[in-house]
Amino acid sequence: MIHGDLLGERARLTPDKLALVTVPDGLRLTYRELDERATRCAAAWRTGLGLERGDRVAILSHNRVEFLDAFFAAGKSGVILVPLGTRLTAAELEPILEDSGARAVLYESAFADIVGRLRDETPVERWLALDTPLHPDDPAHADLCASVDLSAWTRERIDPEDLYCLLYTSGTTGRPKGVEIPHRMVSWNGFNTACGWQLRESDVSPIFTPLYHAGGLGAFLVPIFAIGGTIVLHRGFDPSEIWDTIVRERCTVVLGVPTIWKILMEAPEFQTADLSHVRWFISGGAPLPRYIIEAYQARGVVFKQGFGMTEAGVNCFAMTVEDSLAKVGSIGKPMMFTEVRLVDADGRDVPVGEVGEMLFRGPHVARGYWNQPDATAAAFDEDGWLHTGDLARRDEDGFYYVAGRAKDMIISGGVNVYPAEIEAALLLHPEIEDAAVVGVPDETWGEIGVAFVVTRSGSTLDLDAVRAFLQQRIARYKLPRAWRIVDALPRTPYGKVIKNQLRDRWLAESS
Repeated sequence: MIHGDLLGERARLTPDKLALVTVPDGLRLTYRELDERATRCAAAWRTGLGLERGDRVAILSHNRVEFLDAFFAAGKSGVILVPLGTRLTAAELEPILEDSGARAVLYESAFADIVGRLRDETPVERWLALDTPLHPDDPAHADLCASVDLSAWTRERIDPEDLYCLLYTSGTTGRPKGVEIPHRMVSWNGFNTACGWQLRESDVSPIFTPLYHAGGLGAFLVPIFAIGGTIVLHRGFDPSEIWDTIVRERCTVVLGVPTIWKILMEAPEFQTADLSHVRWFISGGAPLPRYIIEAYQARGVVFKQGFGMTEAGVNCFAMTVEDSLAKVGSIGKPMMFTEVRLVDADGRDVPVGEVGEMLFRGPHVARGYWNQPDATAAAFDEDGWLHTGDLARRDEDGFYYVAGRAKDMIISGGVNVYPAEIEAALLLHPEIEDAAVVGVPDETWGEIGVAFVVTRSGSTLDLDAVRAFLQQRIARYKLPRAWRIVDALPRTPYGKVIKNQLRDRWLAESS
């Protein structure tokens, strides 16, 4: 089979269905039109640039239709796509280009300074402009695609284990790791998400998160295209523009991260937008404060939570609308053919209700890390289990709840304390808007928990009252031993709290 050509297969089935709407220029493309673009892109890479199956092409660009051309061209051509983070510096991108061995880079002129430095510092052979060329020798990618002779290119059969793309994880704690995403994983993510989340061909979903991230590609781009729905692609994040799009295009399913949902909730359009056509919203990337869920529920919107990671696909769990109400805070049940174990430090399965490290096994799991056999062996064991480093518990009904990262676990007086549990309790307090708990060294207890909290506007927090509030919900030994009230928590673009910054801040202030 032509395993990676999901777009081509969808175009064969429903060629005239609307596939893509771009914002703000309003371009509207059917599946046939989008597939023709991707086919020309694939042919241009193979015949125009002379790229071979397995060669790498990097792309440095904000969200735009050409990004989709490149992504689906990788599925057709056997060339491996390497999306580059648009928030990274040239110094951070250099090792990624060198590690991936990218032969060509597609770039947007908005990154002129970065491209100029990378051109001097990396061995990349070809630079192609997605808009304005930055050098006389750089061809326009669009011209190359338009002039290609399609009769000179024959689509290859792709093996399911061939690599589709390399998605590089954050390098803030060391060398960035290129997660090897095979064609099998991309296809399975699309089909299983469409089934598990019960997507429909009538679904319309906006994407305003960056396409260089697994979340942008895996939720909902590939799943929506697998079922034959419509994607509305934003160039970036603008709350008013997003609310206008949700209403104008009658979007039905919308994915965001907690930071985004909070910003959208605070936008003036939130109270008046017509949401009668929305089937549900879903949050991922980080734990979602309960008050945000309740705010959207008050607007009559079903709100779900999900969980995923680059190495296991971004959609690993699913829940029904009814379950999202009955199991608030849960990420749901594992999707079909997704095996999950929760294990202790010795690799033994933990009982129901107890916290353990999540292990995944199934067709949605990545192959390993590019050029890093030791890191691959550490995360992917011989039995096919991916050791995630994420902690969770399972209730008696089979629903899972995230407890945090193993590296964030606090061992205080020899007892394990899970920050996510404390944070969830803090966020129930009516005067607390945001919260994070980190472990810091302590001479008596080994480690103690420090709570960083953001109060609601106009609130004066009584910490004694907060402690009393927590004692009604969590055991006394879990209570934070120190507190800091801050204006905001540092977060990544995908909403995860950057806890090492909080920990460093505490240590600097304490010293």
